[in-house]
Amino acid sequence: MSKLTVTIDHKKIEIPEGSTVLDAARAANVYIPTLCDDPLLEPFGACRLCVVEIEGYRGLPTACSTPATEGMIIHTSSPLVEVNRRTSMNLLLSDHPLDCQHCVANMDCDLQSVAAFVGVREQPYQGERRAYDIDESNPFYGRDLEKCILCGKCVRACDELQGRQAISFGYRGFASKITTPFDLPIWDSTCESCGRCVDMCPTAALYDKSAMKHGTHTGETRTTCPYCGVGCGLVLETRNGEIVGARGDRENSVNEGHTCVKGRYGWEYVQHPDRVKKPLVRQYLLDGKEKSKVTDRKSKDWDFVETDWDTVLNITAEKLATIRDTHGADSIGFMTSAKCLNEENYLMNKLARQVIGTNSIDHCARL
Repeated sequence: MSKLTVTIDHKKIEIPEGSTVLDAARAANVYIPTLCDDPLLEPFGACRLCVVEIEGYRGLPTACSTPATEGMIIHTSSPLVEVNRRTSMNLLLSDHPLDCQHCVANMDCDLQSVAAFVGVREQPYQGERRAYDIDESNPFYGRDLEKCILCGKCVRACDELQGRQAISFGYRGFASKITTPFDLPIWDSTCESCGRCVDMCPTAALYDKSAMKHGTHTGETRTTCPYCGVGCGLVLETRNGEIVGARGDRENSVNEGHTCVKGRYGWEYVQHPDRVKKPLVRQYLLDGKEKSKVTDRKSKDWDFVETDWDTVLNITAEKLATIRDTHGADSIGFMTSAKCLNEENYLMNKLARQVIGTNSIDHCARL
């Protein structure tokens, strides 16, 4: 791939052809604030905070959407650039709730961070404020459009990455907002609850309901999603030794941050009080009684009791062998799980076909 040479803040660097000015800045380890850009999305230029000064160019072009050219000389923090960034930020904040202490995204908000970087400490613009009801129709995340800055990241993620087009820009002027078709609640749209839009949102306009329940996480652990055989990477957010949230791992080459609804929000079973953590077996089986002789289903003989793996596996093997010898191998069927390893599913296949002698085996992922 051919290279370009550009100068950014008096630093000369080489970048691949086809890079943008923002790509060049990142390659040079020069920070340019932005609220609408993401490496996974096409350039959009909505927030106007990544403006730069380029010698020979009129005005202040946006770094995210301006292609870098050979010999380009770029200034990312000139006085004119800084004044324009502060003005843009003041306009964004003029219609934004400023109760950061009570916001679910406090200390994890891109808008908050960029405002601090550009030096906004007060709000000079006062005017009409938008008022919207919070949409809590989705059981996994909420939508607070009063905190939306119209960066469009959620719309583009839904369209470009997920291909769902569940949300889009609606209305005009001051009434513009992110909306579903016919302005219905998000639960009535084509949303798959993958959480990609929530992950992209730079404010708390979209927020996981688990964050409202558990608060800010204090630790992270990278792992593999247990729900199917794709092997998507997850980042589990933890607090006091418990999982409080999950998101896709962008550094994982399998999914690059993408998740399905189960991978993103189906983690609460891990610490659910009803989760079975030890093998359970009926009391009458432990006592060696025959099922036909235990007729009172309200008796303690039918209660589930905890036992060890050796005991429950021996009981299972004995019962399977008895059923096979009495009713034939095809009276037994096996169902395997996508949550198991491939090797474990292979062993179940061997058990069904070679030990029991039946071909009646299926897999939950096929259903």
